[in-house]
Amino acid sequence: MARPDLSYVVTEFQASVAVKQRILEDPRFIQQVMDMGHLLIDCYEAGHKLMVAGNGGSAADAQHIAAEFVSRFNFDRPGLPALALTTDTSILTAVGNDYGYDQLFRRQIEANGVGGDVFLGISTSGNSPNILQALEAARFKGITTFGLTGKTGGKMHELCDYCLCVPSEDTPRIQEAHILIGHTLCAMVELALFQDPRFQI
Repeated sequence: MARPDLSYVVTEFQASVAVKQRILEDPRFIQQVMDMGHLLIDCYEAGHKLMVAGNGGSAADAQHIAAEFVSRFNFDRPGLPALALTTDTSILTAVGNDYGYDQLFRRQIEANGVGGDVFLGISTSGNSPNILQALEAARFKGITTFGLTGKTGGKMHELCDYCLCVPSEDTPRIQEAHILIGHTLCAMVELALFQDPRFQI
C-alpha cells in the first residue's frame, strides 16, 4: 500500500485554511464571536464562571478550553473559573449508571450552575443528546448558552443564545475551527480583564 505523499499533507493544510477563510468572509460569524467574547467578559466581571462540555474529540476541546481560562493563555495573570464537565469519572459514571448517558452534563449544570454563568456546548453534529439536555437545563437556570457545531447547527441551533456553525461537514475541520474560536474567546477575556500591567506577573 502506497504511503501518503507530500501533496496529501499540503491538501490537508489547504482544507483547514479554506474553512477558516470561509469564516473570515462571514461578517455575521465574526460578529457573533465578538459578542460571545463580550458576554464572557461580563460573566467574569460579575464573578461567574464558564462551563464547557462535549463528547470524544469535543470533550478534549472542552478540557483544553477550560484549561486556558484556569491557567493562562497569552500571559501570566490570575486564574479564571472554568469547568470542563467531562473530567470527573465518579460523577460521569454515577450519572451515566443512575440516570443515563444523556443526563451526564444536565445533572452537573443543575448541581453547579447558577444564573449569570455561561455554558459552552460543543458538538460537531449539533445533535448530541447529552449536549441538548445540558442546553435545556442551562436555559432553565438563566445560564447563557453558547454552542460550537458544524455547518447545519443541528438541534443545538435552537437551544443556544449564540451558536457558531462552522461552515464544513468534515469533523476534523470543524474541530480545528472550534479550538481556534475557543482560543480567541480566551484571548479576548484575558486582554479585557488583565491588560493592566500590574496583573502581568
